[in-house]
Amino acid sequence: MGRREKTSRTLLVFFALFAIWSMLQFLAPLSLPSGSVEDLSGLTGISDNEASINKMSVPWNLVYSAGDRLCHQKAERSFFINDNQMPFCSRCTAIWLGMAIGLGFMIFYKILLDEKFLIAIVLGIVPIGVDGVGQLFNFWESTNIIRVITGLLIGIVCGVAVGLIIEEIREFRIKKSLLRGHGTGKK
Repeated sequence: MGRREKTSRTLLVFFALFAIWSMLQFLAPLSLPSGSVEDLSGLTGISDNEASINKMSVPWNLVYSAGDRLCHQKAERSFFINDNQMPFCSRCTAIWLGMAIGLGFMIFYKILLDEKFLIAIVLGIVPIGVDGVGQLFNFWESTNIIRVITGLLIGIVCGVAVGLIIEEIREFRIKKSLLRGHGTGKK
């Protein structure tokens, strides 16, 4: 790992998008009337709360709609701001925030794909896996703080991985461009 000399625009754009998306998740419950979003508990992959979400103004309805489709939104596993439930549960919120943090880290640092990075991936994945499996088999009920910690860990690792993918694609294009220029006699 070393300091990055130059950051690609694509990496900056991805960071900005994830940072804005994370910020919108905190602004949504603040921007709605207090106590207007109480219990969004449902299933992942379907729209359980479409009727109440359609009453919200743009962009908050879009944020809550994404949460409705991508997250179970169980009230007991979610944080409340302004007496409103957040659009995603505590773990999913932390994953999105972790993605932004990981991408932000990649703006300043260049990471090598080596055994240290593989260890970091394992350290990011194992806690969420252990916590999720433990809850699935009713060994324990996790707290929101544990969900935030495990979500942040996996989110940061995923954000760094997305940053690495972006950088690998960029370097591949540069090398491909240089090879084309070299093969045609151009400098």
